[in-house]
Amino acid sequence: MINFERFTLENGLRVIVHTDVTTPLVSMNILYNVGSRDEDPGKTGFAHLFEHLMFGGSVNIKEYDEPLERVGGENNAFTNNDVTDYYLTVPKQNLESAFWLESDRMLNLAFSKKSLEVQRSVVIEEFRQNYLNQPFGDVWLLLRPMAYTTHPYRWSTIGKEIKHIQDATMEDVRDFYGRFYNPNNAILVLAGNTTGEEVKQLAEKWFAPIPAGPVFNRDIPREPVQTVSRSLTVQKDVPINSIYKAYHMCGRMDDTYPATDLLSDVLSNGDSSRLYQSLLKEQQLFSEINAFLTGDEDGGLFVVTGKLIKGVEMKQAEDAILEQLDLIKKDLITDVELQKVKNKAESLMTFSEMRIQERALNLAYAEHLGDVDMVNNDIVRYNAVTPEQIRSVANEILQPQNCSTLYYYSKQAN
Repeated sequence: MINFERFTLENGLRVIVHTDVTTPLVSMNILYNVGSRDEDPGKTGFAHLFEHLMFGGSVNIKEYDEPLERVGGENNAFTNNDVTDYYLTVPKQNLESAFWLESDRMLNLAFSKKSLEVQRSVVIEEFRQNYLNQPFGDVWLLLRPMAYTTHPYRWSTIGKEIKHIQDATMEDVRDFYGRFYNPNNAILVLAGNTTGEEVKQLAEKWFAPIPAGPVFNRDIPREPVQTVSRSLTVQKDVPINSIYKAYHMCGRMDDTYPATDLLSDVLSNGDSSRLYQSLLKEQQLFSEINAFLTGDEDGGLFVVTGKLIKGVEMKQAEDAILEQLDLIKKDLITDVELQKVKNKAESLMTFSEMRIQERALNLAYAEHLGDVDMVNNDIVRYNAVTPEQIRSVANEILQPQNCSTLYYYSKQAN
């Protein structure tokens, strides 16, 4: 059970405090309600670029990392389709330094030509290294625009193409900051050796003077129901053939999400899972086989992917996957199978609460989704799932017309 208290400043900043006196540290997490889904289709990759720019210094603080490291702190950040998250950890006696640093870059980020050019170069190099020059690195650049025709999930967080980052202007960057990096578009969480009263005083001192920004009315187009199967075949310089099957599924807060998550675990979580046992161990068709969810806030993807053993035909491999999916659509899974994946899910949730950094993130994300109590109630939702619900979501999701398939061939293997 994660205890917490919450309050909201007059400028709209939501603040959550979780007290844990057993640690000498405090973790600060700031989640901004902006991700790649909020970008202009002609200017993608901005949410991720801005994550980098936020470390370029503010008007009052030239180097973000230096003063934080001086007080024994460490930090990082991430961007996904839905949110951008910044987190740091400091010794409890230096907590005010964290408030000083984060409030200053929320209010006074420095927009220098040098900073933009430096971070632009970093992101472009990341695009090239991780997405273009790495084996299978471009999978999501190919799979997303095939699976999504309308929703902005059709491009990856890194962006559609390098040109969008290359063409980013100072005006573009300032506009993005002005629209999204405001207290009324953020959630601040403190977890560790602090109190609600201390946090309230510091939040009033450092964040309350920041004016609220414009209210952003998110108007994201709904993805139409997919009624015809889609496929794309590519041949690249990779060592082996691979297959990726992406099925549309519910969003993160949908009532069927826990059952969908457990369905993916029954299929591929661990050596006793169905896909591993049948396709990798018994039939020896794959060297690697997985099923997972993208877990997006809006409708996400249920993905089955495998790397084929050399010499195995793509059709044989795909037919074997479909056979396993048909079985789970037809027959109820056993109580033993279901209990096993429930136990694993509960262990994972419990483990994620061990570190204060994870607790802070979990609280911020749950608040973002609209139900901060989810941090304590999620396991109840998972434990309530029945074999009938697993079969029901399997039949709803794992339909041929709901699937986009990427056949990824190796030039070397063919």
